[in-house]
Amino acid sequence: MTAQTKLLIEQRTDLTNRLKKVLIERLDLKAEPNEIAEDAPLFGMGLALDSIDALVLIVGIEDEFNITIDSGDYHIYRSINTVVDYLMELARKEEKVAANA
Repeated sequence: MTAQTKLLIEQRTDLTNRLKKVLIERLDLKAEPNEIAEDAPLFGMGLALDSIDALVLIVGIEDEFNITIDSGDYHIYRSINTVVDYLMELARKEEKVAANA
């Protein structure tokens, strides 16, 4: 395994853990991080979050990761993994901008 692959795995693990922490703390979930499946739907049959939870979650993510999520990017909220994918893509874009500056 290359150093770059290890770094990506560590970054993804860190983002996943931070996101689960946001979910648990902001939504007062009675769950441990390891009890939240990364592919489980956040809404509906998964964690069964509702529209109020969605607003709290969006604010929590924006605060935790110091970002602003475009209202058109609602598709990222399908699961923990889709949110983490979005966060990793933002990080890649920031790295490219920084490299070109």
